[in-house]
Amino acid sequence: MSNQLTSQKQQTAVWIHSLFTAYDTSLFVLGKHFRLYEKLGAQLLKVDDTAGTFFALWAPNAQQVAVMGDFNEWNKTSHQLYKRLDDSGIWEGFIPDIGKGEIYKYALIGFDGIALEKADPFARKAEHPPQTASIVWDNEYNWKDKAWLKKRPKLNALNQPISVYEVHLGSWRRDPSDPQRILTYKEIAYALVPYVLEMGFTHVELMPIMEYPYYPSWGYQVTGYFAASSRHGTPQELMYLIEELHKNNIAVILDWVPSHFPGDAHGLYNFDGTHLFEHADMRKGFHPDWKSYIFNYDRPEVRSFLVSNALFWLDKYHVDGLRVDAVASMLYFDFSRSKEDAGTNIYGGRENLGAIQFLQDMNTAIDENFDGVLTIAEESSTYPGVTHPVANGGLGFGLKWMMGWMNDTLKYFKNDPIDRRYRHHQLTFSITYAFTERFMMPFSHDEVVHGKSSMIYKMPGDEWQKFANLRTLYTYQFTQPSSKLLFMGNEFAQNGEWNFTRSLDWNLLQYPSHLGMQETVRTLNHLYRSEPALYINNYSYDSFEWINADDELHSIYIYIRKGLKAKDTLIVILNLTPVLRQNYRIGLPFKAKWKEIFNSDAKQFFGSGEVKDTPYLPEAVQCNFREFSINMSIPALGSVVLKQV
Repeated sequence: MSNQLTSQKQQTAVWIHSLFTAYDTSLFVLGKHFRLYEKLGAQLLKVDDTAGTFFALWAPNAQQVAVMGDFNEWNKTSHQLYKRLDDSGIWEGFIPDIGKGEIYKYALIGFDGIALEKADPFARKAEHPPQTASIVWDNEYNWKDKAWLKKRPKLNALNQPISVYEVHLGSWRRDPSDPQRILTYKEIAYALVPYVLEMGFTHVELMPIMEYPYYPSWGYQVTGYFAASSRHGTPQELMYLIEELHKNNIAVILDWVPSHFPGDAHGLYNFDGTHLFEHADMRKGFHPDWKSYIFNYDRPEVRSFLVSNALFWLDKYHVDGLRVDAVASMLYFDFSRSKEDAGTNIYGGRENLGAIQFLQDMNTAIDENFDGVLTIAEESSTYPGVTHPVANGGLGFGLKWMMGWMNDTLKYFKNDPIDRRYRHHQLTFSITYAFTERFMMPFSHDEVVHGKSSMIYKMPGDEWQKFANLRTLYTYQFTQPSSKLLFMGNEFAQNGEWNFTRSLDWNLLQYPSHLGMQETVRTLNHLYRSEPALYINNYSYDSFEWINADDELHSIYIYIRKGLKAKDTLIVILNLTPVLRQNYRIGLPFKAKWKEIFNSDAKQFFGSGEVKDTPYLPEAVQCNFREFSINMSIPALGSVVLKQV
């Protein structure tokens, strides 16, 4: 660059500079640029050996865009960006001598002439709420998880055990000396990693850690999609937590919310004086339940923004999966609306075609760019093909939450055992559709808040019966064909509903009943991981067979879980009444000796000790349409898993 041009730049607050090529902008406006985080936002770099920050913002309808911050005493006009002379709607410019840690916002004159102050949608770091400015930052980190990334495609595969521990970082544990102080990412790592490892979970799912202003939203009202929440520290400290989990072969899933965003003044809403990120038609652009705004997936640039955000967390933070929140609300315009109040697509239908394209684009981009990464849909409707390949018209997710199973199961278990005979097939119904998608069976945070009660207090009966019921419920979950998810506290039967403002009640582990529940979940996790029949063929009809699905009178359920080899076969028996069933005959899949490898009534689990240590010998007595059978006692409100010896 000539000395004359350099001199001109030094006299200008904002230098003319760009990271965009014509190819970049063409991809962006087509909705196909999936690495926008490398171009938009605040990028630390050098121009002509001068260090500074390149700023770029998409605000096509703004009349003026400037950067303001501590560096210019929050002057709204002194550092104006230049609008590109193409159709991208991007404003950009390089400001010298602005480095890491600088606090800033964008000052816009909107389409309507009204002055706006906006945080950077692509900011890598944000101020601690209630402050709302962005912070110039980077995502540099000396990663040491190369070994994990190399083996991730095998360990994170769908033919492996997937047992997820869902965690809210602000309330899993708090500082014992100051219960009001939430822990940093590093402090959480020191306690969480060894706990998850000991409990046998294969994955941790973090409830949203993208920056959000309103703490009671639990992270589901995001304003900083590219910023790790400053409540727990720096982006690099979050990377440390993820790396520590990886060192222990624990995969990390992030809860991700591309379905809606809040209307905070510094956020995405009305971004350039127009409905830029959200639909202008509020029948499509406003969510009546959550009082938030719905992304306009028909706009290609919005799809580029969201897919780029998904890839950002996989790329810069090495996460191993994304659980996509509220997918059903994205797929249908009439979600939680009457037909009269809902918008329609161009064909008059209720499906949001832009959202469908976005989800397909996202899953395709992830598959093409990252090995061994899972995407999981929280999807409560009957939309077909959520986990089917995009090439076949599906959405392309790896897994889908089995919401119908969760609702039916909890309804059944809430019943007094004397009435369960009349609702017997609430527990058998899910098998009729279990293999239409690849399912995950969740007992998530949503089931233990807002008056729904904790898991233990969903169970009927006295204390002993409540714990026995819950142990058998978890046995049922862990032995059904699917992957698994438990919310924190569920594993030791937290008494109260989840309270996001305080730590879990870890003191409960001083009581044998709660300690026994924790031991039950630990043992079930290790059983699940050690028995191929429970995971190797989880999403196929070949993995499951009923022995007895119809004993309504006794509320007994007996089924087979099959591996690839006969020797891996398991028999699972559930007794959902508080009556010891003696001399109960069970048909066998084949002639063999069978031994209990799990019994929920063991004393170590706070059970009564109705267990059998010696093998069951097959008898040539027909039962359940099978040639051989055994005679056994089934513990009250108990569950038993048998394997041949």
